[in-house]
Amino acid sequence: MATSRTGGGTPATTAAAMAKISYRLHSYAAGAHAEGGQKPYGEAAADALGVPYERLFKTLLAEVDGDPTVALVPVSADLDLKALATAAGGKRAKLAEPRTAERVTGYVVGGISPLGQRRRLPTIMDATASGLATIFVSAGRRGLQIELAPADLIRLTAARLAAIAKK
Repeated sequence: MATSRTGGGTPATTAAAMAKISYRLHSYAAGAHAEGGQKPYGEAAADALGVPYERLFKTLLAEVDGDPTVALVPVSADLDLKALATAAGGKRAKLAEPRTAERVTGYVVGGISPLGQRRRLPTIMDATASGLATIFVSAGRRGLQIELAPADLIRLTAARLAAIAKK
C-alpha cells in the first residue's frame, strides 16, 4: 500500500491504490520548470527530489502510424522514435502535439502519468527500467511523482519492455 500521501488524489494515484500495489508519493515545488524554457519537466522533478535521472521516467505520447502510443523513457535519455515504431509493430512514429497529448491522456503536459489515463493506450517502457528496484513517474499532476516497482507499472499499464531510449 501507499507509504506516503499528499492531499488530493489523481486518477493515477486512484489506479495505484485500487490495484493494491506498493508505492510512495513524492511532492516537490513544480515551479522548477518555467514555460520560458529552463529545464525540462522531468529533469526539474529529478533535481527537486534528488533522484538520479535514470530512475525518473518521462511519459511521452507518440503517434505510431497515427495511433496514440505511450512511451516511457528515463529523463536522462531521448525517445528513439524509430525504435518505438518497431516495438509497437508500426512503421513510423512521431511525438504527439502537446494539445493532443493532453486531450488523449486527460493530463496536462508536465504531469502526464502512464496510470489512470482516459483510456488504456499501448504502452512501451524502455528496457532499462527492468534493472531498477523502483522508478518514478508522474502521479498525474505537476509537482507529484509516484515511486513504484517497474513490474507493477508494467502490470497496471500492460506495458511492453523495449530499447526505446537513446542517449
